[in-house]
Amino acid sequence: MKPTNYHLFDFLDFDTELLRDESLWKACKPTAVYEKDGDICVTVPFQKQLLANDMVADTAVPREEYTLIIRQYNIGITRLFLGFGEYELTDQSEMLQFSERIRRVPLSVEKQGGKWILFTQDGTKRAVINVEEPALDRWSELLPDPQETLDITLYPDGKREIRLAAYDHFSPPRYDGLPIAFCKRTGKKERATLSFESRPDECFAGTGERFFKMDLSGQTLFLKNQDGQGVNNRRTYKNIPFYLSSRMYGTFYHTCAHSKLSLAGHSTRSVQFLSDQAMLDAFVIAGDTMEEILRGYRDLTGYPSMPPLWSFGVWMSRMTYFSADEVNEICDRMRAEHYPCDVIHLDTGWFRTDWLCEWKFNEERFPDPKGFIQRLKKNGYRVSLWQLPYVAEDAEQIEEAKANEYIAPLTKQQDTDGSNFSALDYAGTIDFTYPKATEWYKGLLKQLLDMGVTCIKTDFGENIHMDAVYKGMKPELLNNLYALLYQKAAYEITKEVTGDGIVWARAAWAGCQRYPLHWGGDSCSSWDGMAGSLKGGLHFGLSGFAFWSHDVPGFHTLPNFMNSIVAEDVYMRWTQFGVFTSHIRYHGTNKREPWHYPAIAPLVKKWWKLRYSLIPYIIEQSKLAVESGWPLLQALILHHPEDKLCWHIDDEYYFGNDFLVAPVMNSENRRDIYLPEGQWVNFFTGERLQGGRWLKEVYVPLEEMPVYVRENAVIPIYPEEVNCTDEMDLGKSIALRIDHNYKGFWTK
Repeated sequence: MKPTNYHLFDFLDFDTELLRDESLWKACKPTAVYEKDGDICVTVPFQKQLLANDMVADTAVPREEYTLIIRQYNIGITRLFLGFGEYELTDQSEMLQFSERIRRVPLSVEKQGGKWILFTQDGTKRAVINVEEPALDRWSELLPDPQETLDITLYPDGKREIRLAAYDHFSPPRYDGLPIAFCKRTGKKERATLSFESRPDECFAGTGERFFKMDLSGQTLFLKNQDGQGVNNRRTYKNIPFYLSSRMYGTFYHTCAHSKLSLAGHSTRSVQFLSDQAMLDAFVIAGDTMEEILRGYRDLTGYPSMPPLWSFGVWMSRMTYFSADEVNEICDRMRAEHYPCDVIHLDTGWFRTDWLCEWKFNEERFPDPKGFIQRLKKNGYRVSLWQLPYVAEDAEQIEEAKANEYIAPLTKQQDTDGSNFSALDYAGTIDFTYPKATEWYKGLLKQLLDMGVTCIKTDFGENIHMDAVYKGMKPELLNNLYALLYQKAAYEITKEVTGDGIVWARAAWAGCQRYPLHWGGDSCSSWDGMAGSLKGGLHFGLSGFAFWSHDVPGFHTLPNFMNSIVAEDVYMRWTQFGVFTSHIRYHGTNKREPWHYPAIAPLVKKWWKLRYSLIPYIIEQSKLAVESGWPLLQALILHHPEDKLCWHIDDEYYFGNDFLVAPVMNSENRRDIYLPEGQWVNFFTGERLQGGRWLKEVYVPLEEMPVYVRENAVIPIYPEEVNCTDEMDLGKSIALRIDHNYKGFWTK
């Protein structure tokens, strides 16, 4: 559809020809307020509007009244819920997993003139509902008076003021945003919108793995999981209905419906949310720090679990290895040449037919899979396996899956003309809303885990068959939530069998942070692919996720997707980036082992050894992350939200709380570096620098990378070279003190 630049069409998704049987119902001034079981219930009338771009009340139709519920939690969280007579407020949700820190706080209401003021028992003001008549100095009758509106201001933490966008219009009929409204189509409620005021200088971040600039203001985002097909476009595998604001609050929209989020995009005065579901359930979270807000989000949706030690080592993979002999040769060579490595990943080629997922090894190319896996384990390697949540028409399990409806029955034949690497290449999607299907799937994985496999790559899951009947949910609601159900099943059976809670996942929705870890998908092996990956990782860390990785040195190549050669400087610079990421995995459409890049192979080995030296620090920061709101890969705004420059920097980051990392992402080996406030020490040279300034056009040789450490930081490191984490005794870790005696990590 061509944009019209009008709210009704471009944001609320009305037919531009106004030919559909649909209507908009706008919230009016509340008529009643009362307390019920500690919640405040507000009676809100909704007025139908005439079907026209200019908004005019259809007074021939009676208003409909619905109850807005306002609930307060003790840690600076206010919840708004409106079910429009279709849904009831509930805490029972796959997305919600309240922590022990959360408890409801009773609200009371006092009427003071034309304002209804909501308080908690400690006397803290939590919301003001304005029902006053606006003050006027009437002199003209040229335009009609505006319609009544819903004017509510929230104070989630008792300090920060978050107001519904009650007055976002130009003239009475010309609206750019609505505080609350819903839509009907052919008489059924089907969409709902909620808007908050935004300020002229307000910035936004989060919303999932967003491949955009740091400040998302001006963006209108479609929260619909789909195959990202790269990291440089609007599509993304990981949409999270949560954003952070520079005004020190965040909002989590508790829904799995396809949604739209406009961050001062359709109107610079409003943050607008539109759900395809006629329900609004928003948690507004305020705090003194970004980390506090993120922790509040995790208090609602769950905390990440701690990945196993071995997962922090190097993972080696490509698309794909085809035999046990090939894998053994590579693993033996890494040991012989002392490349430290912990995981060997087998992608699409371990089945009878490449890409034909049957959860069974090819008997000719992998004649003794259990012995093969055990041999690798004795050599210090864990085995990770690729698979996906779809069953192919030619798969061994297809008849069983269809007969028992483990895959959702299709309502019509799918159209596909060859592989597009999507759900449509397969006969059906495993129905994780059906407990028997989930147990069946877990059984398939258990056979592999019992052999000694330690990780399942839960690839795909961002798309499902939409023309299918799922037992527990309509596909329109399941599509976004599917990643959570899928990863939860694989995580649970892996932890049950191996004791290690881990998956290697691509898609995500709210709550998936509980099941680490996630990687960035199919980036291009190029500078723009590296830059897009980092942008995605930074926003992902601002969306509740602690652990994140990416394919080093990018997944596919250009101009030929499978067969172009990866540039050596891209490989080297991406390696450096990977060393300073929570997890590091090499993967892609062609050769990824470092000896295929002989000019830089010694440098790669040196950086891998650095990675293993840093594992005690990474473990320390990971333990902090699973108990707080911190991710491992931290946008600068997490530490400097008041620094307006940091809201526009997306090519630097903190790695944990002590390292400042500025990857080089060009062949010129130069970049500008921003040092935030504080005293900084170059990790490799020991040079001391004052922060709060730019370093311009810094030349960085290929063997180096700009990495700085806070002065007086204490960094735990491992002092010995190892081949894998099995050889580590973390009790041997030593403290690297970044004091006046520090001369640099590689300084002799």
